[in-house]
Amino acid sequence: MPARRRPTTLGVTAELSARLAAANLPAEIPRDELPQQGLQADLAYELIHDHLMLDGNSRLNLATFVGTWMEPEARRLMEECSDKNIIDKDEYPQTAEIEARCLRILANLWNAPDAERVVGTSTTGSSEACMLGGLVMKWHWRQRRQAAGLDASRPNLVMGINTQICWEKFCVYFDVEPRLVPITPQRLQLGVPEAIALCDENTIGVVGILGSTFDGSYEPIAELHAALDDLQQRTGLDLPIHVDAASGGFVAPFNSPELVWDFRLPRVLSINSSGHKYGGVLPGVGWALWRDQEVLPEQLRFNVNYLGGEMPTIGMNFSRPGAMVVGQYFNFLHLGQDGYRQRMTTLEAIACHLADGIAALPGLRLLSHPAGQLPVFAVATDAAVTRWDVFHLSAKLRERGWLVPAYTLPAHCEDVAVLRFVVRAGFSRDMADLLLDDIERAVEWFESLDGPMPMPAERPSSFHH
Repeated sequence: MPARRRPTTLGVTAELSARLAAANLPAEIPRDELPQQGLQADLAYELIHDHLMLDGNSRLNLATFVGTWMEPEARRLMEECSDKNIIDKDEYPQTAEIEARCLRILANLWNAPDAERVVGTSTTGSSEACMLGGLVMKWHWRQRRQAAGLDASRPNLVMGINTQICWEKFCVYFDVEPRLVPITPQRLQLGVPEAIALCDENTIGVVGILGSTFDGSYEPIAELHAALDDLQQRTGLDLPIHVDAASGGFVAPFNSPELVWDFRLPRVLSINSSGHKYGGVLPGVGWALWRDQEVLPEQLRFNVNYLGGEMPTIGMNFSRPGAMVVGQYFNFLHLGQDGYRQRMTTLEAIACHLADGIAALPGLRLLSHPAGQLPVFAVATDAAVTRWDVFHLSAKLRERGWLVPAYTLPAHCEDVAVLRFVVRAGFSRDMADLLLDDIERAVEWFESLDGPMPMPAERPSSFHH
C-alpha cells in the first residue's frame, strides 16, 4: 500500500470553517508554513485545542516521573510569574530571594554541615544539574593532575549502566570516558565492589543514584562511601561522590529518614534533584547543590553585566521562567515537613497496594517492591508465559488510556522485558484499583486465547528514560 500523503493544510471542523468564513479568512490553513493572514486568538486556540485532544491523559501516565498535578492555587501563582525571567535578578529580586530560600531549605533537608555555606542553583531539571555536578568533578580532577604535572587528557566517570541518559550525554559532550557497572537479573543497580574495580587515577568521581529509573531502588551510597574510604587507604586515590537524587531527594528524607546518603557523608561533593518529580512541581525545575562554597570553582561562576545589574549565574541555561521556582517554594510552604511526609507515605502505600495486587495475578512477577524506596516498581512475566509478554500488556492498557512503559533492560539483561509503574501525586488508591481491574481483565483475555499474540506495532528494543 502506498504511503499516505501528508496533508499540507490543517483540517478544521464545520463550525470552525463557518467562523473562518465569517471573518473573511480562508478555510485552508497551512500546516508547515506561516499563513498569509493570522487567526484571531479564540480561533487559534480552538484549532490547537482540538488537535491536542488525542494526547494521552497525563494523570493516567504511569510512564513518567514528572509531576502532572498541582493545587489550583499553585497553578495560579505560577501563571502570575510565567513572564518573569529568573536570570534577571536585578529586575526580579524577590524571585531571586525565593530561589535562595529554596536552596537553603534543600541544604537543611539534605543535612549540609552548614546550610549558609552551601552553594547551588535552580536548573531546568536534573539533566542540567547533573551536567554541572559532572563538570565540577572534572574541574577538580584536572586541576589536581595538572598541579602534579600529570596527564589530564583521559578522565573517566564510574557509574551504573542504569544511570539516566543525561550522564551518557555528559560524557559525550565533555569528553569523559563512561565506566559503566553492568547490572544482573539479581541486581538492577550499581554494585559497589564492581564500581571500585573500575576506579583509577583518571577517575573524576563516582555517581550514585538515589532512586533508579529502572525499578525505584536506592543505590547503597553509604556502602559506596565506605568502599571509597578503603580504596583511599589502600591506593591513595581520593574520589568524590555525586548523588543523582533526581527522584529520591524529595522522597528518602521523609519515608527513609534513617538512610544515610546525603551531605552527612564527607565524600558527597554534590547532589542534584528534580523539583518537577517528587518535589511536586510541574515541569521543569531542578536543583544542584555543592556542600560548601569552596567546592564550586570561581571559574565556573559567571557575573553578567546585563539587564540593569551585575548578575551571578551558575546554570548552563540563561533565560527561563521563574514560575517553577516559585511553585517549588509554594510546595515548601504549603506542605512543610509533615505534608511531604504524609504525601510520600501515601504514595508508598498506594504503590505497595498496586504492586501486591499485580504480584497476585497469574503470569506476572515483581522485580522490585516499593516498600522503603521510591513509589516505583518493575514487573516481568513468569518464565512459563509464552503466548504474550509485557509489550502486549502495555498495548492493551493503552486502549483504556493507561500509559505504562514496557522495555527491555540494557546490556547483560537484554532478555528481560519489564513494565515500570510510577506512582505520583494525583494518583489515588481508587485509580490504582481501576488499573488493577484493567490489568486483571487483560491477563484473563490473553490467557483465553488459543494461539500466541502478534507482536504490538511498537516495541522498543531497549530502555529509554
